[in-house]
Amino acid sequence: MRLAITVLAAAVLLSACQNASPPAGGMPMPVERTAPGTPAAIQLAANIDAYKALVAQQIMAANGAYTFSGRLPPMLPAIVVLDLSVGPDGELKNVHVHRSRDSEASAAALAAVRRVPALFPPAGHLMRRHAKTFDFSETFLFNEQYRFQLRTLSGPQ
Repeated sequence: MRLAITVLAAAVLLSACQNASPPAGGMPMPVERTAPGTPAAIQLAANIDAYKALVAQQIMAANGAYTFSGRLPPMLPAIVVLDLSVGPDGELKNVHVHRSRDSEASAAALAAVRRVPALFPPAGHLMRRHAKTFDFSETFLFNEQYRFQLRTLSGPQ
């Protein structure tokens, strides 16, 4: 409980000190903090959209061979929506297919999330009071070669 309060207090203080404007496209910037004794900065997202962007970046980084960049094709052969549940420390607690019409794409999307080698960013400061997990969705957009982009990062098309 103390850790959650400390993380929340740090997030509030850091977000109050942030004076950078959001990048073009309206995507909020994440807030970084370095805890004493931690080798690297731990990123705390300022809001849900920024959190989803951090998670999407991790998924894309862990799946370079399975992704594509650039404009989306006019017809997407598969779209998969996954529901993710993350613990306060960033541990993936659950992932399941929320919507899909393609079992091969569903399996590829689930595998992509499970390929992420590290914890996701801490989510405790974004969780509702008494919640055990932070729950959100991510949409995987597949091209003809079954490579994907994530909706959170794809931007306007």
